[in-house]
Amino acid sequence: MEEKIRNKKIIQTSFIGILGNVALVAAKAFIGILTGSSSIISDAINNLSDALSSTVTIVGTKLSAKRPNKKHPFGYGRIEYLTATVVAALILFAGCSAVYESITSLVRGEKTSYDWVAFLIISIGIAAKLALGLFFRIRGKKLDSGAVKNSGTDALFDAALSAGTLIAALISHFANVYLEGYVGIFIGLFIIRSGFLAMRDSLSPILGDRIDDQLASEIKAQICAHPGVKGAYDLVVNNYGEGRSIGSIHIEVDDELTAREIFALEREIQAYMYQEHKILMTVGIYASNESDPLAKEIKTKLFNLVHQDKEILQCHGFYYDDERELVSFDLIIDFDAKRKQEDIAQDIVSALEKDYPKLRFIANLDQDFAA
Repeated sequence: MEEKIRNKKIIQTSFIGILGNVALVAAKAFIGILTGSSSIISDAINNLSDALSSTVTIVGTKLSAKRPNKKHPFGYGRIEYLTATVVAALILFAGCSAVYESITSLVRGEKTSYDWVAFLIISIGIAAKLALGLFFRIRGKKLDSGAVKNSGTDALFDAALSAGTLIAALISHFANVYLEGYVGIFIGLFIIRSGFLAMRDSLSPILGDRIDDQLASEIKAQICAHPGVKGAYDLVVNNYGEGRSIGSIHIEVDDELTAREIFALEREIQAYMYQEHKILMTVGIYASNESDPLAKEIKTKLFNLVHQDKEILQCHGFYYDDERELVSFDLIIDFDAKRKQEDIAQDIVSALEKDYPKLRFIANLDQDFAA
């Protein structure tokens, strides 16, 4: 989906959320004050935070659409993640406010009284929040917007918890058993929980998410399918907002390829990656180092050693310099390895040194950025 169309749909969705939540705030605040119901007032506060969330989403979407410039050459797409974080903070605030109001009503011993109008408005509110929640979730997934999805999740929680408020109101009215304050506390705690979850999900891409394993495997397979590519390694993809990804990868090629042939291969891969995945990809080169018999022998020995160690995920970037009597290679070691990464690498180097005492071996530790 084109960025302009996507941003327009996010803003339209958010405006619908604002109108719906403002109407619910007015209705619930009126009924809450009229009946003295702390749980209904808590619901109204939560709906107000939802309206503010939609406003923040609109502002964030507008800012994220700004074109890249000299100061921010990667663009402003990550503002969407900040927007989702602000929405999560508003959810947390609403939850804390709901708990505070409910505890206050219990301490004061406030009682509530309802009529059929109050029950009707609460019921309409439940239906409205359920509709808004489903609408936001569907739109959020389709537009891949964390802020919209967070708003949808919050609205669905509101619908379920408002149903609890209605049940408590019915029990209070017909059985004369006061549950309002307790239901309000429960609602508040549930809102706080959803706020923490939303905060976690919104901060994750800011810190830097690992690329999806299935997508990483797919990208490597597609690159290896290009004629002349013998392997693909060190895939890194950084996300700067929807449709704005920059990545890098190393490919292994035959020793005999000329600079002109390598250049043509790089350009072909870069064009393919942008066309298929909208990723601006930088391509680095590893020579296979298999034309020299000794190099091929050492490489085979190295890969056998690596295969025997389950804590080593991958070995690549093998390089043999006969003039300097130097061999270097890259190791990717499991993050969950029980031994220190340096010790694992040293074990491989020591084993090679025993068989080839005249050579110097260097093991470079790579990060496990992708599957």
